[in-house]
Amino acid sequence: MAKISTVTLKGKSGQTYDFDVWAINQAFKAVAAVYAVTRRYQSANSGYSHDVIYIGQTEDLSTRFDDHHKADCFTKHKANCICTHLDDDEDSRLAKEQDLIENYNPPCNG
Repeated sequence: MAKISTVTLKGKSGQTYDFDVWAINQAFKAVAAVYAVTRRYQSANSGYSHDVIYIGQTEDLSTRFDDHHKADCFTKHKANCICTHLDDDEDSRLAKEQDLIENYNPPCNG
């Protein structure tokens, strides 16, 4: 599958992070990343918007979504995209994950 688009998400700190947008059923390679599970929809201005449903981080995207512990919550909130921000550094991923969670307060992170 091909990348759908890109989206910029902002943390509580004001820092912005660029994410690649993929369909929810995308198969990934074994790479480390911060990820956002979103519901992408067409907005009134003919562009697209995202409702952030969950923010996480992993050292291996290829296995992270196999039986994800929040899969039912993703379905409940009509998730249709996984947005990825590649980052090999665990401390960096954890900081970005927390920054984004604090800004968006995603319903499935609770």
